[in-house]
Amino acid sequence: MKVVLATRNAGKIAELQRILAPSGVELIGLDPDFEPGPETAPDFTGNALAKAREAAAHTGLPSVADDSGLAVDALNGMPGILSARWAGRHGDDVANLELLLGQIADVPADRRTARFICAAAAVLPDGRELVVEQALPGRIIDAPRGTNGFGYDPVFVPDGESRTTAEMPSDEKDAISHRGKAFRALAPLLVDALRG
Repeated sequence: MKVVLATRNAGKIAELQRILAPSGVELIGLDPDFEPGPETAPDFTGNALAKAREAAAHTGLPSVADDSGLAVDALNGMPGILSARWAGRHGDDVANLELLLGQIADVPADRRTARFICAAAAVLPDGRELVVEQALPGRIIDAPRGTNGFGYDPVFVPDGESRTTAEMPSDEKDAISHRGKAFRALAPLLVDALRG
């Protein structure tokens, strides 16, 4: 079952290929010439659906997309949907991390609670839509640790863990991640929809 993944983020593509492989879904990337529209929805679900709708309309194939980010309690849930462009430029992980750590520098460790949130959406060519939202609770540490993962992984320690998600092997991170949980929940719904 071929499904278009509506992203160009190489880290996200590799992660989702690992997560969805057991379901029999074969992910293919977007055409390099395709320019997705801006993310203008006020929430993760709206942005994920918009991206999946665009990809389905462009390719004529079933499409999946996600919108995810980090919600920090001391920042009233921000950066949230702005996570990838928190420092102003989309995808500048170093600048985003530095800005976030600067903003919570004076926040005590016990108030640095946060969660990664992911909305995973699928849109079929006939217009059917599926959405699942999941979260991974944890906390933000003072300085980056680890080289696996991307985005805010080097400063995020999941509840019950001492390692950041950037210090975890990929299979362990996939097993607990917000994105892993969302896409594992979406996969059987998508397979059923494609067969029905």
